[in-house]
Amino acid sequence: MCFARPQDVADQQPFYARSFEPMPSAAALAMLGRQLFLDPALSASGKIACATCHDPQHDFGPANTRAVQRGGADGRSFGVRAVPSLKYTQNTPPFTEHFVDDDGDDSVDQGPAGGRTWDGRASSFHDQARLPLFSSFEMANTGSDAVVAKVQAGHAGQFRAVFGAKVFDDKALAFKGVLMALEAYQQSPADFYPYSSKYDAYLRHEAALSARELHGLAVFNDPEKGNCARCHPSAKIKGAFPQFTDFGFAAIGAPRNLTIPANTDRRYFDLGLCGPLRVDLKDRHEYCGLFRTPSLRNVARRPVFLHNGVFHSLSEVVRFYAERDTKPQKWYPRAADGRTLKFDDLPPAYVANVDAQAPFDRRAGDVPAISPRDIEDIVVFLRTLSDGYSHP
Repeated sequence: MCFARPQDVADQQPFYARSFEPMPSAAALAMLGRQLFLDPALSASGKIACATCHDPQHDFGPANTRAVQRGGADGRSFGVRAVPSLKYTQNTPPFTEHFVDDDGDDSVDQGPAGGRTWDGRASSFHDQARLPLFSSFEMANTGSDAVVAKVQAGHAGQFRAVFGAKVFDDKALAFKGVLMALEAYQQSPADFYPYSSKYDAYLRHEAALSARELHGLAVFNDPEKGNCARCHPSAKIKGAFPQFTDFGFAAIGAPRNLTIPANTDRRYFDLGLCGPLRVDLKDRHEYCGLFRTPSLRNVARRPVFLHNGVFHSLSEVVRFYAERDTKPQKWYPRAADGRTLKFDDLPPAYVANVDAQAPFDRRAGDVPAISPRDIEDIVVFLRTLSDGYSHP
């Protein structure tokens, strides 16, 4: 299976260098970016907009329950990963292999962190915006000139009003304008990071959590139980509301999802940081199986979960965390001889990369770190992270 993407024309100067005179306002860029985001004509098929997979009515994630979405030049090619939400990514740092937390022990190298997409290969909003434009199983454009031609056909007036009458004279500069507009739109607070959940109201002392919500939060934070806050911090940091991600990467050993067409080839493995979509770290075997830790904001409204969309309910995900090691037979297939094929979506050579910290610090037959009541109340708490809360 080929995942190569054509290279677009890029400016030689830094992206944020002043390229347009006068420089468009943020509001004008965001308004244009929204129009581009919603327009399916920008795809090779004419049927796939950014909003097709990142639906504004579904927290900028998928609107359906499919593990992977369809796209490509004919609209029939299947993707290989679940579509993440684009909300609450405004503070995502660029990818680094050696993340040091300024708010913790700055002598501790916490390993790879940052970047956008499941494998962190896009370091900025505009890098992330360009990926689907050229992906063979997404919008499938053949190059930046093809994108500019579509923009000129459908948005010439608005584009010239924002960037100047001669913007289309330089195709590379016009494409930069496309990326700038999409980037500006994805930094619109009201749309992408409104902080309007019940938990936000709780942090503002404007709402109280119920007993079950408080218990779920306590288990979520407890390093001996859920230990969820290790990767999904729930507390304010220097007064800033939490993103519910540490921007790091983890291998949790998700079961293989055979509804993804690529997975019918038993030789194919999605290894996250070390490929196949990301190629610069393909020889870093210690990274194989690691995927970005997503924000948990609005997680209760997602239709599919984890990088491969193998789960379809939040309670199922939390039960998997509780029982992955204590009852692996519930989550993984069996071999012909009856053996449980644990971590069946990883080659054996990379099983050592799988997270083994609580609640994954148990063995088969042990009591799980979190009880059935804990699981239920964690889910109840996670529902408080959904935007759009209204005071009773």
